[in-house]
Amino acid sequence: MDIGQAQLLVDDWIRNNGGYWDEMSLMLRLCEETGELAREYNHRFGAKPKKGSEGEQELAEEMGDVLFILVCLANQQGIDLGDALNKSLDKNTTRDRGRWTGES
Repeated sequence: MDIGQAQLLVDDWIRNNGGYWDEMSLMLRLCEETGELAREYNHRFGAKPKKGSEGEQELAEEMGDVLFILVCLANQQGIDLGDALNKSLDKNTTRDRGRWTGES
């Protein structure tokens, strides 16, 4: 599925399940989901082991949750994520060219 299709599917689901939350609630939800992804990364790759009572989480599922909310934010604001990603890629290939490799 491409990003545009994802935006349409999420929009359809949201509209059929109560509508979009207000802007601040969606932003805080993004923070919450990003925190869950960060927690899982910390458990797997960082210095903080899981408690015995904590279940295993899938990285893909946590990333999917972050992406879902990001799509909600974009839809709510009328942002085409495909265009946004293209602009970001362009910025990284022009402005930041060689920034990390030492090449100019």
